[in-house]
Amino acid sequence: MNNPFLSFTIKAILLLAIVFSIHIVVLKVINQPLFENKIGLSYIINLALIIIVFGVLYIFKNKYKSQLGFLFLAGSFLKFTVFFIVFYPFFKEDNHISKLEFAAFFIPYVFGLILETFSLSKWLNNLE
Repeated sequence: MNNPFLSFTIKAILLLAIVFSIHIVVLKVINQPLFENKIGLSYIINLALIIIVFGVLYIFKNKYKSQLGFLFLAGSFLKFTVFFIVFYPFFKEDNHISKLEFAAFFIPYVFGLILETFSLSKWLNNLE
């Protein structure tokens, strides 16, 4: 596949779909509610954000080549901002963030970040 953005998008969708499936199976095995803690929304938002961040970096790869690292960091800041706006108020309703609530956001965030980091690293090394 010649287009890094399209390739990344497909990988991101597949990875987060697999991770989501495993996450749901683990919840079932440990007898926890499957679709609570905004788990579906978390996976969708994390997927959208990593695709958007990667897309922005792809668009600006030539114009801001030396600032791509800072743009990547700005993308991470955006993800945490979304967490504090969308998820944090819901999680703090009972003045306690449970492990399941934390995992509902953090698992897709971490897997998305790992994919994003490796993909960007590979892609940036090919630009030189």
